Amino acid sequence: MSHQEPELVKVLFRYHSNVLDEETVETMWAKTIDSKKGIYQLDSIPFYGPIIAPNDTFIAKYLDNKQMLTFQEIIEYSGNSVVLVSITNEETDKKTIREKFKSLNCESEGLNDSYFAMEIPQKVNYKIVKSILEEYENNDIFHYAEPCLSDKHNKDLE
Repeated sequence: MSHQEPELVKVLFRYHSNVLDEETVETMWAKTIDSKKGIYQLDSIPFYGPIIAPNDTFIAKYLDNKQMLTFQEIIEYSGNSVVLVSITNEETDKKTIREKFKSLNCESEGLNDSYFAMEIPQKVNYKIVKSILEEYENNDIFHYAEPCLSDKHNKDLE
């Protein structure tokens, strides 16, 4: 018997982005956990800072006025976090920075040449990642934001 991968669906998220300082709409991929109950698991890294991280489980409903599944509420946190990075130094190669974080198991998705969203998995010690983030920021390489830090990653910093 073959194991079937959960179906991926697009879900609409509407939220106030502190990064953009405005109401924002973002569509992201999610795995279908139970379509009858409207339960999904986020399979994307958010770009603009909603309070949700990859692998968080949430409820979404199909809204006729939006013509698509729309996020309602989180029902289970994964322990993962999201950090947003905006490179300010034009000589800096985004790929090199993303590779450095990838070596710490932090995957990222680039939006353009100077901006990317990064997932911090629960098992990663955020104190190590944060020290690197601060080093880059202190050297005027980039600015970063922490729109969605899990309880576990907040504890790492204590």
